[in-house]
Amino acid sequence: MNTVFQDYALFPHMSVGQNVGYSLMLKKTPRAERDRRVGEMLDLVQLGNLVDRRPSQLSGGQRQRVALARALINQPEVLLLDEPLGALDLKLRQQMQIELKTIQQKLGITFIFVTHDQEEALTMSDRMAVFNLGKIEQVGSPIEVYEHPKTPFVADFVGISNLIQGSLAERLTGSAQPIALRPEKIQLHSIDSAEGTVGKIQEVVYLGMYTRYRVQLDPAGELIVVEQNSAGSRFQTGDRVCLTWQSQHISPVTS
Repeated sequence: MNTVFQDYALFPHMSVGQNVGYSLMLKKTPRAERDRRVGEMLDLVQLGNLVDRRPSQLSGGQRQRVALARALINQPEVLLLDEPLGALDLKLRQQMQIELKTIQQKLGITFIFVTHDQEEALTMSDRMAVFNLGKIEQVGSPIEVYEHPKTPFVADFVGISNLIQGSLAERLTGSAQPIALRPEKIQLHSIDSAEGTVGKIQEVVYLGMYTRYRVQLDPAGELIVVEQNSAGSRFQTGDRVCLTWQSQHISPVTS
């Protein structure tokens, strides 16, 4: 097992090649073998031409790749990545997510990837575990965890959910069992074009790719609805609307 740390923990006085080959040097691996393996690792992370650079001469994404190559050079069976992309800007982080996944698939070893970024967890994972105060709340594939959260914490932490309980849950489903309903699973309709739950739009927030609506239900209760934008917001504050959803998108949750 080996580790890639959040702050990379590179030796500033060593070159890229020396950083990557440091553990081999400690093991007294012959120089020719060490240079060969360092070259292979740097080619894997697309840094073969930077072998003589110092960490201070690299970008954040390049330093992250050096740390990855250093961790992989001993051919671990398991690699622990401790929020390795946390220091990168959004665009570079998204690029590195794809590159890390590609490297993992090439090597065929297990990556345990620790992150507080829910979107990153969904992007990177084959199997994910959601922790709350040191305890695992749910384990499953990204689709299972997102589409069918088992607890209120998972529903709220992984993406955004409408957590519905009490009299509102009973009114909407016929049972007081608490439920979670994702905002993008709800469809909005003009009041005279569909049958369903009726409400009044209290807030409209335009967010570029999508619009978020806060809807006050009749006679009480509130739901958040998200719609992808095709031609701007379809409804305005004060509009009365009908809300519908499919029963399979309702997830029972337990405390």
